[in-house]
Amino acid sequence: MSRLIQVVQAFDRAPIAEVPADDAAALERKLAAATRAMRDRDGWPKPHRRIAILRRAAELLEERQARFALLIAREGGKPLTDATVEVVRAVDGLRNAADEIRNFAGKEIPMGLTPASDGRWAFTTKEPIGVVAAISAFNHPLNLIVHQVAPAVAVGCPVIVKPATTTPLSCLELVALLREAGLDEPWCQTLVTDDNALAEALATDPRVAFLSFIGSARVGWHLRSKLPPGTRCALEHGGAAPVIVDRSAAIERIIEPIAKGGYYHAGQVCVSVQRIFVHAEILDAFTERFAARVAQLRVGDPILPETEVGPLILPRETERVASWIEEATARGARLLGGGRLSETTLVPGIVLDPPADAKLSQLEVFGPVTCIYGFTEMDAAIGIANSLPHAFQAAVFSRDIGPALRAAQRLDASAVMINDHTAFRTDWMPFAGRRHSGYGVGGIPWTMEEMAEDKMIVLRQEG
Repeated sequence: MSRLIQVVQAFDRAPIAEVPADDAAALERKLAAATRAMRDRDGWPKPHRRIAILRRAAELLEERQARFALLIAREGGKPLTDATVEVVRAVDGLRNAADEIRNFAGKEIPMGLTPASDGRWAFTTKEPIGVVAAISAFNHPLNLIVHQVAPAVAVGCPVIVKPATTTPLSCLELVALLREAGLDEPWCQTLVTDDNALAEALATDPRVAFLSFIGSARVGWHLRSKLPPGTRCALEHGGAAPVIVDRSAAIERIIEPIAKGGYYHAGQVCVSVQRIFVHAEILDAFTERFAARVAQLRVGDPILPETEVGPLILPRETERVASWIEEATARGARLLGGGRLSETTLVPGIVLDPPADAKLSQLEVFGPVTCIYGFTEMDAAIGIANSLPHAFQAAVFSRDIGPALRAAQRLDASAVMINDHTAFRTDWMPFAGRRHSGYGVGGIPWTMEEMAEDKMIVLRQEG
């Protein structure tokens, strides 16, 4: 009999379900099935079939929007209003993957440019790279799975997806929905386990051609170091996203987006606003307005429609974030707001001027906390913003185009938002961490490219 993993509500730790845990034998069966499917070229689902499956899956998910949103809120702790948005995004992601199949093609390679290449015609075609291993995170338990699974289905790669142990239910229901839409089992399977060694065995198996990993930098870079020769990967980690607030910024217009970017899903987003650098001329006014807005955020049970900030995923994360705040305040930083609602839930807080070497200034907090620092010279603030070993998305708020573009050009980030928060994302845009924050490029079309290989065919004319 299989061992069971208990899934609980993030907010009050009440049981939701028990899910059978996979073991090494189950992993072997799934890898073998995926490998057989990949080797049987005659059995590869045709592009029109993949389009139909993804579109039908999108329809089914849209019909069950309320069910999936509640499931996300319960197992992941994301407020119901935001969970509903996540489902809408996931529906669009499935449709985006289906639409991209129409544009997923090779190109002609010029010949006849030299005497040696004369009399030939060359072109490339796209082929699925092979079996995909996808290891996912808890904070978007549906949409992250879509980002990893939908491109694999679109390209024609068999995929084995391991959801986060805390939030497996959204993944399991999505995979069941894909089967209902007509996808045969070997083309999308799940690995449910809380055994890190088993997850590593999936990621590093030589039959896996591509690893898609979303999670901590420590684990992601460790897995990359263990990959067999030839295995490709994409890693999505986190950062401590910086925001530059120029002296020209209209305070009344920037409070809401920065608050949303900092406290959405209790700050448990890899590109959450964390470090806010504000020009000294508007520092006091900004801090007063921002603190007033943060104090108004409604904190509590995520399944209630009025809740704006829910729990952290585990009680130990609540303890960690609280200890980081205590470290900064013990060393002279000032805390506005904050506190504990329960063992799982923190009241949103703002930390003013934490020391440069404090954890809040150096590491990704992944909690409902932002930090404010004053500056007089923008380039100095940008230098501090760029000083960490990780870099993902950043933002600048300014009504003057000069400072806005100067910051956008000089911030070390894969994307810089001008007059919007760092957590902005659409699922068809490229999304990538730099340095410690990641490797490869995410986003539905870009992931499809990562999961494919070009094959060149050269025809030599005779006669």
